[in-house]
Amino acid sequence: MPQISKTASCQTVITTFEMTPGTCQDLLEALTDAYASFISKQPGFISAGLHVNDAQTRIANYSQWERRDDFLAMLRTPEMRERNRRINELCKSFEPVMYDVAETFGGS
Repeated sequence: MPQISKTASCQTVITTFEMTPGTCQDLLEALTDAYASFISKQPGFISAGLHVNDAQTRIANYSQWERRDDFLAMLRTPEMRERNRRINELCKSFEPVMYDVAETFGGS
């Protein structure tokens, strides 16, 4: 499970996918398989989560990596390049963006 902390030294990547409700489940299955069988086994992977909106038109993916270069190396692998071509066919667009945690808040 992702641990969100301002003091963490990991790389945070948030990717949003835009799709139609008709392809949401297929895309979710493709992403789940990618994480279960490949991405989670790559060097530097820490954790990830997938979130689907109520209308099934967007999936948000939150992932954490030990280093920025670990995430970039995973993207460059032949397997992930092939998976991303399939993922691209299932959605209108997707964009991974690297972030630094600026602040965190907790409730009681």
